[in-house]
Amino acid sequence: MIKAFSRAIAQLSDPRLRRVFWTGVIGSAVVFALLWGGIAVFLSSTDYLHFSIFGYPISLDFISDILGNLAAAVLTWLLFPSVITLVASLFLEDVAAAVEDRHYPGLAAPRKQQISEILWITLKFAAIGIVLNILALPLIIILIFFPPFNLFVFYGLNGYLLGREYFELVGHRRFDPRTARRVRRRFRGQVFVAGVLIAIMLTVPIVNLIAPIIATAAMVHLLHGWRDRLGPAEQGPGFEDHSLEIRD
Repeated sequence: MIKAFSRAIAQLSDPRLRRVFWTGVIGSAVVFALLWGGIAVFLSSTDYLHFSIFGYPISLDFISDILGNLAAAVLTWLLFPSVITLVASLFLEDVAAAVEDRHYPGLAAPRKQQISEILWITLKFAAIGIVLNILALPLIIILIFFPPFNLFVFYGLNGYLLGREYFELVGHRRFDPRTARRVRRRFRGQVFVAGVLIAIMLTVPIVNLIAPIIATAAMVHLLHGWRDRLGPAEQGPGFEDHSLEIRD
């Protein structure tokens, strides 16, 4: 696990990975700018905190502004893992290809994936991640007074979702969906641990900007490590010529 993430970090200087990085950062910035802009417009148009006492007008709009911005900050923290993954996942194929070109040059070409398959995987887990995090928000708020249980809920939930998502983004390049599901279940413990590490990276400032790239590259290495433990019949045609792998 540590070796996979270390090798992923070591390849961050690759131009193909840097291109995906800037695409993800700009895309995520646009998404959250729209979120904050929408909240600002909504708050500026509200006037339900205007009232009068004994004929004196009183306005408490500043309270709604504070609460609204606080809510936006909380939503940004909660939804950032799903949003930046959604944006970056449209370009993470380049990351996986760059890692395999450098470390596993003898592999056959990955299986052809239909656009509908890629979009379904991406949108499904992004939607599930957003919905579940919103539903878990009340529990997380309650558990704020009982640390570290709130962190266990947040990172456990996102670790499960992100582990599955990144495995499928990478695994479906080499396995058909049914085989990928079987492999994921066989190594579900390691997939979950990898997902928790990814979730932690996605909530650390600055690090979260490169987390999707590191996560994808690490998952490629993990997948090839798991492949070595599969029988020949389980590996699939996309893993032939494995003897040419470079282990640097």
